Amino acid sequence: MAVPQKGGFNRPPGGGFKKPGGGGFNKGGYRGRFVPRKEAEHRINHFIRVPQVRLVGENVEVGIYSTQDALKMAVEQGLDLVEISPQVDPPVCKIIDYNKFLYDKKKKEKEMKAKSKVSEVKEIRFTPNTDDHDFDFKAKHAESFLKDGNKVKAYVQFKGRAIQFQDRGQLLLLKFAERLAEVGVLESLPKMEGRRMLAMFAPKGKKKQ
Repeated sequence: MAVPQKGGFNRPPGGGFKKPGGGGFNKGGYRGRFVPRKEAEHRINHFIRVPQVRLVGENVEVGIYSTQDALKMAVEQGLDLVEISPQVDPPVCKIIDYNKFLYDKKKKEKEMKAKSKVSEVKEIRFTPNTDDHDFDFKAKHAESFLKDGNKVKAYVQFKGRAIQFQDRGQLLLLKFAERLAEVGVLESLPKMEGRRMLAMFAPKGKKKQ
């Protein structure tokens, strides 16, 4: 029986109050936001749950094997059983080093991406009175652009009465073409457009488009 306390409040028996729900935190095992595991790019080893696989590759005799036998072969070689083509029946697998396989795959994708890079047109601006130091500085930039696979549009800007020195502009652009000869190809002779004389250069080895 509970012993009356001062103030009319009776302390419940059993030594204290109990928290609702049995005192457990996150009843039912919930411990925070659920974060789904990232799906693997390929099924490997014991994640391959089909009864049979077709093995291909240089280090095996091509044919259909039980998955258990294929796994055993992979273990004996210190490699992984990797599912290459899951859509066929039975799935096609290889016995390979999976980490090296992923590394080589990403490296190849990176190289293909670099090759498919869309070339840009970089502009190099001169004046009829461009000195030798400025010429060399801009030529080095143009060489770098061409080596990266970009085109270069070089032009001489004529302001005011400088338009009468078009011959200087033409000589400068032809000199520029001679300087870039090892890495770039002059696509057409310098020509006037408004108050600018233009010359377009393409990376050497690439056909004119």
